[in-house]
Amino acid sequence: MWFAYLKDMIMNQRTIQVDALESEAIYIFREVVAQFEKPVLLFSGGKDSITLVRLAQKAFYPAKIPFPLMHIDTGHNFPETIEFRDRLVKELGVELIVRNVQDNIDSGRVKEETGRYASRNMLQTETLLDAIEEFGFDACIGGARRDEEKARAKERIFSVRDDFGQWDEKNQRPEVFDMLNGRIDLGQNVRVFPISNWTELDVWSYIKQENIEIPSIYFAHIRPTFLRDGMIWSSDDEIVYREESERVAHRLVRFRTVGDMSCTAAVLSEAATIDAVVKEIRASTISERGARIDDKRSEAAMEKRKQQGYF
Repeated sequence: MWFAYLKDMIMNQRTIQVDALESEAIYIFREVVAQFEKPVLLFSGGKDSITLVRLAQKAFYPAKIPFPLMHIDTGHNFPETIEFRDRLVKELGVELIVRNVQDNIDSGRVKEETGRYASRNMLQTETLLDAIEEFGFDACIGGARRDEEKARAKERIFSVRDDFGQWDEKNQRPEVFDMLNGRIDLGQNVRVFPISNWTELDVWSYIKQENIEIPSIYFAHIRPTFLRDGMIWSSDDEIVYREESERVAHRLVRFRTVGDMSCTAAVLSEAATIDAVVKEIRASTISERGARIDDKRSEAAMEKRKQQGYF
């Protein structure tokens, strides 16, 4: 009896918290449209950007989302997320802009990495900055959260970038209470993070509460994988580097975060429903980005990428 009572109380508190976070995010979306001339929502097909789309729908209902979605496509994405991306934008009737890292590789503007830990994640920055300049976007809305990584914990909700797209973590504007300052100089733009104050568990609680569809890759499924450095990698010999000694085996896995196939590891899991995923997250002792090898290149890997223009 007492266990059931405590469980209900915790669930009610979680609902109240998620409702408050939703209200904050909707307020941020409306401030973006009020203060900026040409915003865009950065969309990857992952759970956080999908959550942003639902929040944007709510913020401007019954009108359509008043800005396009943009995906910086590395060409090394999981097929499940690309299929979901295309289906979602078709269902919603929103504009999708896609810019490809491969184009910059082909033109020689960036050089593709090779070897054991090769990834195109670092190469997204140049393509993103090119797209911002091409379309004249002054506000780029992203799904980064402060609980993900220590560099992201330093970000403001309205995070100013200079005319080179760079972020200065030592020179940020104060954000007092709910006052968001969108004033920028010529050439500057702003990265906006409406779910900055959310946690991974908050996102999943909202997905459950709103009955939001997400790619199947987030749930347990049998997948050909191999082991490296104590991590489980999806086997795709055209994208993911694999040595002959790294044997492929079928495992029951899911992905907590979705980036490039070449830098995002899976976790062993039997969680095939949202309730099971939430339970698994509560028991986890590592962060969701603990399975992202691109964050492990150095202690300041993410911060350096953000200084260079990464979202």
